[in-house]
Amino acid sequence: MTTIWHLAQLNIAHLKAPLDAPELKGFVDNLERINALADNADGFIWRLQTEDGDATAIDTFGNEIIVNLSVWRDAETLRSFVYHTAHADVMRRRKQWFDRMREAYMALWWIPEGDIPTAEDAKYRLGCLRKQGPGPEAFDFRHFYPQPST
Repeated sequence: MTTIWHLAQLNIAHLKAPLDAPELKGFVDNLERINALADNADGFIWRLQTEDGDATAIDTFGNEIIVNLSVWRDAETLRSFVYHTAHADVMRRRKQWFDRMREAYMALWWIPEGDIPTAEDAKYRLGCLRKQGPGPEAFDFRHFYPQPST
């Protein structure tokens, strides 16, 4: 039997201020719209969220770090969402809301169809990327690794 692979992605950001601060209003005001855009995007499978509909209250990386964790059918659909939708417009404004991170803040990895990564899984993958650099266990768009052979 052939395994079908999906792409898990994590990105984190260090907030410049608390989420309820005026400085983050532009980010917070776009959060629901961009999450809905992702939820309806071609290739989208799943994203980490609380009952509030986002993951801003999940503090796996510390309470000043917000997390985005999702699963996509493949790299092409994730890349299309990230760079070719309204998400890209909001992403271009990230310096207004988030501090620059000196270490890797985004990781990609392949998971078997049906698997759902946890925030702890994602933290581990980001740690692998930070410690070992890109490899099959964790990589980024610049150093992309193909699906595992089955």
